[in-house]
Amino acid sequence: MNVEKLDEAVAFYSKLFDTQPAKLKDGYANFAIAEPSLKLVLLENPGKGGTINHLGVEVESSEKVHAEIARLAGEGMFTEEQIGTTCCFATQDKVWLTGPAGERWEIYKVLADSDTFWGENAPAFGDVPAAEEACCAGNSSTAK
Repeated sequence: MNVEKLDEAVAFYSKLFDTQPAKLKDGYANFAIAEPSLKLVLLENPGKGGTINHLGVEVESSEKVHAEIARLAGEGMFTEEQIGTTCCFATQDKVWLTGPAGERWEIYKVLADSDTFWGENAPAFGDVPAAEEACCAGNSSTAK
């Protein structure tokens, strides 16, 4: 979810869910809430606060990501695959698709944590063009 001010959002959601973020970085907070089961990622994105960045379904294995790619292709759905990609402070295998109202969905497996938002050899978070600041929101122009 996009937020105007990360510190205010972290304070609010920490109280709401009675837990602290599992990962807190510059412009980024990741809550892994056990009960109710919820992964909430906050992205500081001034001017877009309160809007959905994208929705995600975390699966148990890379094999499940690949199985979903095959299943979605069989359903005739256009997807974008990102295998071994680093973004949002994690290396992941994922597949993106777009819902009927333009909402972006990802099905992903986190492979490892990363100290940087985009991985090595990537621009600093603030230097990434606005269209790419959607936290790895996929690029519909390269959809498969």
